[in-house]
Amino acid sequence: MNPESAARAPEFASQTGRALLKLREMLLRGDFQPGERISELPLVARLGVSRTPIRLALDRLAHEGLLEIAPSGGFVAREFTVSDIWDALEMRGVLEGTAARLAAERFVEGRELETLRRCHNEMKAYTPSGNIDLFARYMDLNDAFHAAIVDLARSPLLRKTLDRVMALPFAAPSAVVYANAKIPTAAQHFAIGQEHHQVLVESIENREGARAEATAREHARLSRRNLEMILADRSLLSQVPGASLIRLPAVV
Repeated sequence: MNPESAARAPEFASQTGRALLKLREMLLRGDFQPGERISELPLVARLGVSRTPIRLALDRLAHEGLLEIAPSGGFVAREFTVSDIWDALEMRGVLEGTAARLAAERFVEGRELETLRRCHNEMKAYTPSGNIDLFARYMDLNDAFHAAIVDLARSPLLRKTLDRVMALPFAAPSAVVYANAKIPTAAQHFAIGQEHHQVLVESIENREGARAEATAREHARLSRRNLEMILADRSLLSQVPGASLIRLPAVV
């Protein structure tokens, strides 16, 4: 690589990263409808980057599963069925369960669990409410809690596979947290989720791999129960990232 190319490489990578984040946000926000063709040239003007970073970002989003390659070439926004949602949550449960078991088996010193403990202890202070700022903080802690378990698993392959599943809308741990606060059983489900977190900390700390795995899988099933209730009250769907990409059965 010549000096000029070397100097431009970080800038190019930065442009691709910005394009990727913005395009993912646009898809999850509903700027594109399922099956809608994604044209590069309008995105160049809209995002203020060249076509090559746009093309790389589109390739990445297709790899993540948010876009599909059109038969005639190019990309279209993907449509998800309800079955796709349940499959994604099932895969998340299997993978997070494996991560929890490996975490219990592979951590070396108790101090490695500090991030897990800290996130759990801080989350215990939160209760369901409509306060957006509080829930934004709770979602950050929740994501950090789940990420800490994957870190403890010490498996790059598992992390890569789980990242791909988490990239799908509605599959990530915090995808439905805010909408879930508005369903009638919010307090009950919230308490169950907190109990799951407590058991995960304890079972990993005590090297109870089977218990940790079973709890992580049950925790993912709780996400399904929450989403089932949200799907039953479609007025809440707008608060679920990527909801516009879901093909719902007709209301009779």
